Amino acid sequence: MSSPQRRPVASLWIGERLQYLNQLCLASHVQQGHQTILYTTHKVENVPEGVEVRDANDVMAIDLELVQGTSASFWSNVFRYKMIKKDDAIWIDCDAFCHRPFPDEMDNIFAGHGMRGALNCGVVKIPREGELIDMLLDYYDNLPDYPPWFNKNQRKKLDRQKDDVPHSEKIYKAERTAFGPQAFTYFAQQTGDYDKAMTPDVLYPVPFQLNDIFYDPHGRVEGWFTDNTLSVHLYTNGTKPWWRKNPPLENSYAWRMCQQVGIDPKQALE
Repeated sequence: MSSPQRRPVASLWIGERLQYLNQLCLASHVQQGHQTILYTTHKVENVPEGVEVRDANDVMAIDLELVQGTSASFWSNVFRYKMIKKDDAIWIDCDAFCHRPFPDEMDNIFAGHGMRGALNCGVVKIPREGELIDMLLDYYDNLPDYPPWFNKNQRKKLDRQKDDVPHSEKIYKAERTAFGPQAFTYFAQQTGDYDKAMTPDVLYPVPFQLNDIFYDPHGRVEGWFTDNTLSVHLYTNGTKPWWRKNPPLENSYAWRMCQQVGIDPKQALE
């Protein structure tokens, strides 16, 4: 592993054990020379060498009961902007592989994703001072009755939630991405930052719908890359159970990257 020389990147892990793809992605940033920080809620037993572990409470308290009613990704959507405000680091999901180092001069690192014009926030860096981060943090800290972009059907779904459920959980259950891409896209549109988005090939070169290609020994994953590609999202939330419970096939992209970074998948299967 390289000694950290480049700007810091950071992520959050809620749980006690990383899966091999998460190890791979974190270690890839270390290998590319980034100071790599993993905030945790528990003692994690298999953090890759070179990753700096910190207490998530240093950024914000994580309500583990609310995690049960929502998801770990729900909390990461709030955590990432509070982390940027505190550390001025680049947020990376634990399934974002570092293809090339992030240039030091980039202060707006986010990209469009898919075909609907939405922004993704799996890898994101915005200025720690400014209208966009202020609007995002205000949204999370002072949740409205309905997110301002909710349509009539989304509002009805929220209204059908049980009265004793926390309001944030109601919003999450009405629209799973209301704290992630939907919020980021909406507020970036309000501030004019939407136009600063990179093209998908920079951070999300392979479409989510094709994520099986990472495990195909005959797949041409690199055919999706361009000279601008910095990060490759592996979409572990869409990974089929087989690939979480079995090592990748030899010569697949996942296998080759594990070889390159020095991760043994057999040691961290689900």
